[in-house]
Amino acid sequence: AISRADLAADVKGINSSIDLIRRTRGGDWPSGPVSEEFDYVDLVWHELEFREHYSFAYAVYDGEGQYLGCCYLYPMGRRTPLDAKLLEHDADVSWWVTPDAYQGGYYAKLYLALRQWIADAFPFRNPYFSNREIPS
Repeated sequence: AISRADLAADVKGINSSIDLIRRTRGGDWPSGPVSEEFDYVDLVWHELEFREHYSFAYAVYDGEGQYLGCCYLYPMGRRTPLDAKLLEHDADVSWWVTPDAYQGGYYAKLYLALRQWIADAFPFRNPYFSNREIPS
């Protein structure tokens, strides 16, 4: 789970990835560079939501401890506006990676890993992967 301990890596990762996040994940976040103060509050919010089992945010690192990005599991309707087609889904899954991680193929690798992990470890029957760019 992402936490305040990830602050420095998360701020650096977000700020180096704004255009890539908008292109691949979509949505209106981030609207611009984030400060440590802003991200600290955001990370505390993610910790609270995780503790309350409302949503789940994870920092993603490689085997050498290099920060790659984040992934999120939200209730349907929180990130993606609900419509009749989306009512059949029971979780909204999204992710982003840094430009270096994207160049290294981790965007697609993370998508495949998320699909497997969610199938193996979570009770969701029909998760919705809401990123704008879905690897084939």
